[in-house]
Amino acid sequence: MMRKYLIPLFACTLLSACGGEKHSDLREFVKNSDNLPRGRIPPLPEVLPYVPVEYTAFDLTDPFKPRKIEPPKGAAVAGGVQPDVNRRREPLEAYPLEALKMVGILKQKGYFALVKTPDNNLFQVKSGNYLGQNFGRITEISDGSIKLREIVQDSNGNWEEKDQTLLLQE
Repeated sequence: MMRKYLIPLFACTLLSACGGEKHSDLREFVKNSDNLPRGRIPPLPEVLPYVPVEYTAFDLTDPFKPRKIEPPKGAAVAGGVQPDVNRRREPLEAYPLEALKMVGILKQKGYFALVKTPDNNLFQVKSGNYLGQNFGRITEISDGSIKLREIVQDSNGNWEEKDQTLLLQE
């Protein structure tokens, strides 16, 4: 029975012998910290005066506004290539060419291609139909591709023809 009381009494005696002044190592560090070498804080850099700059690019084309689809003035006189802006638009001209996928071919008195839109609608097209937002007209349909010619506007506002190919997607 005495043994029950001896073990906790012995443990308390042992723990009280280990104790001393609380946080003595921390107090010693604080005393000695005044003797440590101190770092030097560099001075703040000199602040230069603000010089306003006048914005002079009001006359330039805004890159964030969509381009006009009308041909530039004088293009008809020069006899250059230009799109027919008065014709009726076809449904596949509402999508960018990169978003359209050729998914199949039909042979019925000539070649017809099946084109899938981003919203999963399927269209049947033939040579002469229009695709994409750059006035792209289909020139040829083969077993694995649709070739078309787009009319795009360059940075000077002139219209030029560009050949594109839409490959069959599996």
